[in-house]
This record gives sequence, structure tokens and C-alpha cells, in this order.
Amino acid sequence: MQQNTGAFIPFYNIFYRHGGGRRRIKIIMKIYVYAISKNEEKFACRWLKSMAEADGIFVLDTGSDDDTVKLLQEGGATVKQAAIEPWRFDSARNAALDMVPDEDCLCVSTDLDEVFLPGWRAKLEEAAVRTRANLLSCYYVWSVMPDGSDGISFYIKKIHARRGFAWKGIVHEVVTPSDGTVLSEAIAEGVKLVHRPDGSKSRAQYLPLLEKATREEPQNDRNSFYLGREYYFRAMYKEAERELLRHLSLPAATWAEERSASRRFLAKSQVMLGKKQAARQNFIMGVGEYPYSREPWIALGEFLYSDEDWQGAIWAMQNALAIPRPSSSYLNDPASFSSYPYDVLSVAYFKTGDALSALECADAALFLSPGDARISANAEFFRDFLRKNRAL
Repeated sequence: MQQNTGAFIPFYNIFYRHGGGRRRIKIIMKIYVYAISKNEEKFACRWLKSMAEADGIFVLDTGSDDDTVKLLQEGGATVKQAAIEPWRFDSARNAALDMVPDEDCLCVSTDLDEVFLPGWRAKLEEAAVRTRANLLSCYYVWSVMPDGSDGISFYIKKIHARRGFAWKGIVHEVVTPSDGTVLSEAIAEGVKLVHRPDGSKSRAQYLPLLEKATREEPQNDRNSFYLGREYYFRAMYKEAERELLRHLSLPAATWAEERSASRRFLAKSQVMLGKKQAARQNFIMGVGEYPYSREPWIALGEFLYSDEDWQGAIWAMQNALAIPRPSSSYLNDPASFSSYPYDVLSVAYFKTGDALSALECADAALFLSPGDARISANAEFFRDFLRKNRAL
């Protein structure tokens, strides 16, 4: 009996003799998409079109009372309806995964408000063959900017071998290897999944689910971080402060980038509670936790700027700009690689009396945001100031 390692071989090589020679035939492994749905009729057709490159599409509908099921079935998806009680996202996703044929294949989990850029399958196949990984990440755009550019983005693990994996977590669930599965991870370069949600959809279910998850697993650092962050989003700053402090104290909370993010949410909560000294300390500690991405430096710079510590703001923003590229392992804020750091620097430099550096930074900001009337006006102000003082 062989152990289930969860590994897969995306390509099989078959040889047969023909005319005295050997000819190689390449057979490509199947790729299936699976999802959960509830009242997603506005997204169903768009999603089906995006997922059409797959060999099969499977959807577990958890109680739609609109035309979601009808549209999915008409579009060729295999749909099953089932109630998940009590509601857990992992239970729903695992039930959807169970619909996928139990064979050597690659499974892609998406939601109906997400779309792949065309050509995703070929790029996924190439990555699977090249890496032989059984768990792959793709570039995920969580929000889209008004001009259509990528907003908040990160790499997400939604692609895995059919066997040896399951979802875990009441909410903010993650796909995890089963016992005995030998994990092999890689990035599916060039595969881009874009989140285009219904902005009116309520997030009301997330807080009670996170509170329940934290009660069930109080030592789970992931649940604790997400709960503290959710409290912050809901302007429950005392609760956010308490939970984020608890998160940072957990033995399992060792991921440096997430600890840095936790410090930032903690500091922002403390600002709202009027605890400026504690906030300053946590913004600084957020940089100390992970000084290799722009986000903690910019958060510190923003705080120092608001406190009119101009030299401190300049120091923080310059350190941010010294980091050349976004993280490939954590969430990226689009402002960090926009005109924003230069814009902040331009004003901070002017406040210190360095109008020439202010103009240089304003011009750099304007280069990145050429249509921004305020930045343009600032640059002209600095330029006029230098002319009047005969510094140009």
C-alpha cells in the first residue's frame, strides 16, 4: 500500500513505436474549478466565461433564492444545492471540493465575484509542469483602483492537487495539506485572479464567525489577528487594541510580516483612543518586526507627519522609498508604490525649509500622478517660492 503524498504529475509521458522509431505523446492533466455560491446571479455569467478554460466547473450552492443556480446550470456548470449548518466557510468549500472527480487533477477554488485574466490555464499548466508543486499561489487583486489599476494585492493559495488537501477555518479559511501529504509549494507566474465584488454586500457575518473561531481556538494566531483587524474596521478600537495585543503575545504569532501589520492596526487603534505615545511605540515596533516592505515605514511616516515631526517623517518615507519592490508573501498597499510617499516628502521637506528638495519630490510625485491637480499646484508653489527667493 502506498502513502498518499498529495503530489501529482501534471504530464504523463507515453511512448510507442511507429515506423521503427519512438514518438512521444503528451497528455495534459485535467484542471477543474470549484466554488460556493449564494445569490450571485449578477456575477454568474461573467464568472462562467472566465472559468471556461477549465475541464469542468463545480458549484455548491448554499441557498440561493435568485437565478444563480439556473444561470450556472445553463452555462454548463455542475451544481449541487445543500445547506451548511452551522455555517462554516471551510465546511462549504470542502463540500464543493468533494464534487470534483477523485482523480489526478488540479483543482482551482474561486468565488463567483472573481475573474481570471484570459489565458490563465496555459500559464497554470506551465507552472505545474515546471515546479511539480501540489499547492500553487497566484497573483490576487483584492481591490481595483478607480483608474482600473491594481489596488490591494497579494499572492493567494487557491490551486492544489485534488487529493491530500482540505480547507480549514470557520472564516478566512485556508487550504491545508492532510496528514501524510508532502507539501510542495510554488507560484503560478502570470496567473492573475481579480476580485470584483458587490460593494453593497454586507460583511456582518464575519465578526461573529471570527469571535466564534477565536473562542474555539484561542491559541490560533491567524484567527486572533483577523478578529483584531475586524474590530478596527468596525471602529471598535478598545476591542481591537485588546485583541491585537493578545495576538502579538501568542506563541504561534511568529510570521514577521503579519506581526508588523498587527502592530500597525494596534497603533492606529491607539491613535483613535488618544494613546499617542503607545501608538508611536507600536508604529516603530511595526518597522522593527519587518523593515523590508514599504508599508510599515509609510505608516510610521504618516504618524510622524501628523505629529508635525517633519524630520522623522522624512526619515521614514526615505526608508520606504529605498525598498524597490512589493512583497511577494504579504498584502501590498498600492499607495506604497504610488506618488504618495513623494507627496508626503514634498510637504515635509518644505516645512523644514528645504524648498529645493520639496520641489524635487513634488515633481517625482507628479511624474507618477500626472493628472493630480493638487500635486501640480504644490509643485508650482514650490517653484515660485524658489524663484522669488532666487534659489532657481
